[in-house]
Amino acid sequence: MAGNTLRFKTNYAVSSKIEPFYKGGKVQISNDEQYIFCTCGPRVNVLQISTGKIVHSFEQDDQEDITSFSLSPDDEVLVTASKALMLKQWAWKQDKCTRSWRAIHNVPVASMAFDCTSTLLATGGCDSTIKIWDVVKQYCTHNLKCSSGVVHLVQFHPDINLLQLFSSSVDCGICIWDLRTSKRVCVLESHFSLVTSLAFSLDGHTLISSGRDKICTVWDLKERTVKRTVPVYEAVEGVIVLPENKDYSQLGVKSPELHFVTAGSKGVLRVWHCSSARCVFAQTPTATAPLGLVHCLLMARSARIAAVTAEHNVLLYQLPYLSMQQQFVGYNDDVLDVKFLGKEDTHIVVATNSSQLKVFDLATSSCQILYGHTDTVLSLDVFKKCSMFASCAKDNCVKVWRMDSETGIVRCVAQGQGHCNAVGSVSCSRLKKNFLVSGSQDCTIKVWDLPAVFPAVGSEPAKLITRITEKAHGKDVNSMAVSPNDKLLASGSQDRTAKLWSLADMSLLGVFQGHRRGIWCVQFSPVDQVLATASADGTVKLWGLHDFSCLKTFEGHDASVLKIIFVSRGTQLVSGGSDGLVKLWTIKTNECVKTFDAHQDKVWALHSSSRDDLVVSGSADSTITVWKDITEEELAEEQSKQEDQILKQQELSNLLHEKKYLKALGIAISLDQPHTALQVIKGMSPEGTRQLEKTLLRLRQDQKESLLRYCVVWNTNARNCLDAQAVLQVLLTHLSPEELLQLQGVRTHLEGLIPYTERHMQRVGRLLQASMFLDYMWRQMRVAGCGTSEELRVEEMDTSPRECFIIDKRPELEKRTVTTHGQEDEDDYSQESVGANGSRDVSEDEESVGAAKGASAPRPWLRKESGPNRPKTTGHEVLSESSEEDDDDDDVMEISTRCPPTQVAAPTSCILTEAS
Repeated sequence: MAGNTLRFKTNYAVSSKIEPFYKGGKVQISNDEQYIFCTCGPRVNVLQISTGKIVHSFEQDDQEDITSFSLSPDDEVLVTASKALMLKQWAWKQDKCTRSWRAIHNVPVASMAFDCTSTLLATGGCDSTIKIWDVVKQYCTHNLKCSSGVVHLVQFHPDINLLQLFSSSVDCGICIWDLRTSKRVCVLESHFSLVTSLAFSLDGHTLISSGRDKICTVWDLKERTVKRTVPVYEAVEGVIVLPENKDYSQLGVKSPELHFVTAGSKGVLRVWHCSSARCVFAQTPTATAPLGLVHCLLMARSARIAAVTAEHNVLLYQLPYLSMQQQFVGYNDDVLDVKFLGKEDTHIVVATNSSQLKVFDLATSSCQILYGHTDTVLSLDVFKKCSMFASCAKDNCVKVWRMDSETGIVRCVAQGQGHCNAVGSVSCSRLKKNFLVSGSQDCTIKVWDLPAVFPAVGSEPAKLITRITEKAHGKDVNSMAVSPNDKLLASGSQDRTAKLWSLADMSLLGVFQGHRRGIWCVQFSPVDQVLATASADGTVKLWGLHDFSCLKTFEGHDASVLKIIFVSRGTQLVSGGSDGLVKLWTIKTNECVKTFDAHQDKVWALHSSSRDDLVVSGSADSTITVWKDITEEELAEEQSKQEDQILKQQELSNLLHEKKYLKALGIAISLDQPHTALQVIKGMSPEGTRQLEKTLLRLRQDQKESLLRYCVVWNTNARNCLDAQAVLQVLLTHLSPEELLQLQGVRTHLEGLIPYTERHMQRVGRLLQASMFLDYMWRQMRVAGCGTSEELRVEEMDTSPRECFIIDKRPELEKRTVTTHGQEDEDDYSQESVGANGSRDVSEDEESVGAAKGASAPRPWLRKESGPNRPKTTGHEVLSESSEEDDDDDDVMEISTRCPPTQVAAPTSCILTEAS
């Protein structure tokens, strides 16, 4: 926006997305510790740890859910298994499926693991069998049969020289298989519930197993006996061995003996000493999600531990303090509200269908999870020009949060409780951070005063004090908005009305009535005395604050409008609806400027950044989309294109003038101007087909594709079809079928060319037949004529119209004489001699010549005009139709036709008459 000129927004583009990448199942981290692989329904997503973005996604062709996957230790090969019993091998860095084969299992694959050489792959099925695959030579090497149940765990021994495989099924035992003999060596029995995880010591002599029977077992693999049973008093889902020869004194590790870490139902990481079976360190229970941990993975290179929660969050802890480093939210559930946070809008705070709040860093997508509410958070609002925001939830509670500008840590600084039902809406003061307003499903509105000083870090949150409570509506209060001057309050309710209140004493100033269904959102204009409301009737209305009348109505959504915000200094609106659409409106013209379709479900949340250049939207499809205003970029790009197009047009004219057809055609194709390209083709026509071939064959493949596409359009017009056919002739003559098939869309183009080409061929065929008929008639007239070709050329063409024949009404006897003399004249004409040079000899018999000309011999029965005014006859006057016999035997009529003077003259002596 230049200077003070206000420019309407015309378009937004997706700047970034926070979308679900994990919905439960297996999680694996690449060996270089840069990527996280996890399942999400029918896909395996690859998350880049440094940016938090999904960089790859692999999906089965059959759209079936993926049951298991495994990444090779060399980070090169990814193998996935689906419910359709198909195994796919991927070169995941190139997004390419290299191999697909049918699994020999009769039921889906439940577990999968590579050996340390990335050569052997073990798959455990629900049919109690284990298959070993050689992924290099591509064949099945072993088929192992377990006792019973689903084989949910397979893992190779780290020492490949032993060629041992460990597996576990529902019988709670751990089977050791010798792959040399394909036999089960022994079964380690200690657990009374499912074995969930196995961890080997660095030397490979010790194995630690965990189970849901709340114990961990330490095994001596040499003796294949139990060394120690460690009671952990929780269902353990994951176990890892701490790296040896490292200083972990901060975790209570005081000896170099073996220690391991467990993750389980308590939702904390705990460190255990193997020899003493004692817990030497445990995290604070409130540090992670209360629903527990389901996976625990060691990242040895970066000295980190990755834990996966039951709520599908991935937590990265830094050793040796086990301090939280990063959090990634795998699945957000329904996004109910979202707001920009921070002075530079660097973060967003999100309320989902859970009791936790999530604060995302837009640069890295790393998330900070906030605990405090005990039920679903429904609404959020931020204080302007500070890093504070308020939240309300179904626990009847209102909380105020503050983000530390240096560390980025968010903590609760105040809370208030007083509503009798779920608090559905909250709104903060605009000028000063001294109060907030909440609306509840108990139909009341409360105004809360904020404390002047908030408690220090580590202290209990301050208590919010209620200043005023007012019974506002007859149904749930869905939305609240404080005016920009902190003097007015607007509320929208399920009772189909919006109300305007004075914040000084909560007196009612007016009621806005007109919506046919409940109101979901109310917003004040930042510059005008106007209130906007969004309703479940699918409309957005603007109301005047002076007389409470409806000023404008915006219709365009097919379902409920759930959220609205003002942008462009209050001159435009952005709305989100139940149809999953986001719409941009211009208030002055009532016009929907643009519709954005990036969500698959209800759009509950919308918010604009302080600079008015970003908009964030949240939907029930668990997706958060950040939109960037690209109006200025599009305008600059359009101006640049126009300037570039003008320069190219000038260059094109110069090239055509200089007959540099190759460059001219290339510029016309780059400008995507079929008509200009046609003019270039027509310009080459006088030069012959050789110039056309020379030019077309030097074009690039993409230019040939565009030219073929243009030919389809040219071929539909009879005036341009010859040029299109000339181009097609060159392409079809000089390109092989293989090269033609490589052209993009060639099949579609050929299908469009064939019907019009057939029509043109039919038209040409008809023209050819007509021309042959004319040629035949001309030849027949030459045979019937008396004059030579030289005489025909010499003879002047008279263009003045006159009647060549008259009606003769003499007695019958004279008529018969006419017939006799006519036959004599024909005989004389047939006896004309031809000279040696091919021309007729007219000096021998002047009488014959006169008879041939048909006018030189005097004939008393024909009235003949003499003198220079007598008109010459033209070629078409020669052809006269003889009249048919009728009842009048006294008259003989000779009929002639006149033709345009430009036609070639024919012999004038051929006059056909018929006497009846």
